[in-house]
Amino acid sequence: MNCTEHRKNGVSVLEVDDPDFMINKPQDLLDLISDYSIKKIIVRKENVNEDFFDLKTGMAGDILQKASSYRIYLGIVGDFSGIDSQSFRDFIYESNRTKQIVFKETVNEVLRVFCR
Repeated sequence: MNCTEHRKNGVSVLEVDDPDFMINKPQDLLDLISDYSIKKIIVRKENVNEDFFDLKTGMAGDILQKASSYRIYLGIVGDFSGIDSQSFRDFIYESNRTKQIVFKETVNEVLRVFCR
């Protein structure tokens, strides 16, 4: 799998840059951190199953729960301006406030949040 480790201010963040990697369920995220022993992860929006972006499926809540339980930080990078769901836009806003799961346009924006 194509990954880059970023180190900034003594913090390690793993950026997954692999079009074949996909988070389809919470276990996929847990497998990733167990493989790399880094709990701060950046993935592209395209690496996350579309069900995540539909709150009715429960996938986003399940992943948020696992992230919270295992103290995993997940940065999702992409363009979220086209999301029509007000509920999901509210979810993005609240997630960005907690800084555990963040939605940003660029990797550098996520690094600024995770490496303070």
